[in-house]
Amino acid sequence: MRKENDVSDWFKEYHNDIYNFLIYYTGGIDVEDFVQETFIKAIRNIHKFKGGSNPRTWLISIARNVAIDESRKRRKEEIKRNRLLQFNMTAKGSDSPEEMVGLGETKLELYRAIRLLKQSYYDVLMLRGINELSVQETSQALNWSESKVNLSYHRALKALEKKMGGRET
Repeated sequence: MRKENDVSDWFKEYHNDIYNFLIYYTGGIDVEDFVQETFIKAIRNIHKFKGGSNPRTWLISIARNVAIDESRKRRKEEIKRNRLLQFNMTAKGSDSPEEMVGLGETKLELYRAIRLLKQSYYDVLMLRGINELSVQETSQALNWSESKVNLSYHRALKALEKKMGGRET
């Protein structure tokens, strides 16, 4: 049986990995609460950790679930905000908040296209493409077979290319 000390050691070792994953996964920069929630859940569920598993991928899996749960909670609020922003835009077409902070047009378009993909494609792109996890690590984090990771990643790239209008991503 593992102890809370294991999770404390993992925090020291994997805090930055989890933090960076959550930044890319959520598209936000204020993810400290999510990181904290990830390690709290890890402590509560340490009994479920399989000894032969990689703690990093287990923690990423927990972080992903924390982000998804939070996303579900905030979805309605986000829809309301987006409607309000659209309503408040002037006839001249003022810049969106993303453009105001200086994101390039292509980068913004890519981000939007990725966000429009179905959840499984989004997940595999974030883990493999953005966070550069190996196929094996991604399969552990998503609880998928390695062949499903490879196939989904390939299909996600194709879907992203299609969303981007055939441009190279």
